[in-house]
Amino acid sequence: MNEYELLDSGHGRKLERFGQITLDRPCAQAVWNPSRPALWKEANAFFTRKQGLEWRGRDQLPGNWIIEVNDVRMKLSTTDFGHLGVFPETRAMWNWIRDTIGRESQRRSEPLRFLNLFAYSGGATLAAAQGGAHGCHVDASRGMVQWARENAELNGLEDHPIRWIVDDVNKFLGREIKRGRRYDAILLDPPSFGRGKGGELYKIEHALLETLQLVKKVLSDRPCFVYLTSHTPGFTPIVLKNLLQQLLRDGEIDSGEMLLTGTDDVFAVPSGTWACFRWV
Repeated sequence: MNEYELLDSGHGRKLERFGQITLDRPCAQAVWNPSRPALWKEANAFFTRKQGLEWRGRDQLPGNWIIEVNDVRMKLSTTDFGHLGVFPETRAMWNWIRDTIGRESQRRSEPLRFLNLFAYSGGATLAAAQGGAHGCHVDASRGMVQWARENAELNGLEDHPIRWIVDDVNKFLGREIKRGRRYDAILLDPPSFGRGKGGELYKIEHALLETLQLVKKVLSDRPCFVYLTSHTPGFTPIVLKNLLQQLLRDGEIDSGEMLLTGTDDVFAVPSGTWACFRWV
């Protein structure tokens, strides 16, 4: 089931439906004209960054609400930065992760071990769990890890084997290497700029190579995939593909754009990039 839909985009904005709530938010890459101008009047709330960060109509929205996105139930809430607790452009990836882990699990005697780094509110963690993986969910924000745990409860996965970790990703990976813990499938969505649990500075152009080297060291002897995504301008599909291709061997690699999508007559909106190295 899917209760998300891109309704329209244009003039630097996007109009999206999240269950019963329709929101109008910035979208710099939507430089074309809107296709359905009349629909925009139906927005329940509007977010702008033109004169600081501001919601209009936020007081008319519920404090939080629940929708199902590609068979994962998610709690949504408007944040001061205009985010909601889900990035819908990743939902096709959730399907791929769930299906790939499900198929691979049938060929193995033990569950796959899935590691989600910079894991946010847990959509991919939960999709992997639905596929049968045992998970490890890592994010530097205690609030986001708690949000992800609430999403696990919404999906009946509160007792599924998932480790919930609040930590700086590079420090966590270093400790996992020393502990000898290894993972069969790894997803990472590094931020352009972020702070670790202890205030550690993470800038993708400087820190990502170290992160990837550490990721390589926690791969199991029988890996399934490494999936890298990015919302950083300039980190094109080819950039991500080159990074993984230089790091890993003896597998296949694909890359592309993550898209916000609606019905066939609605322009798809590019909203990030991905590359996936998989062993077949």
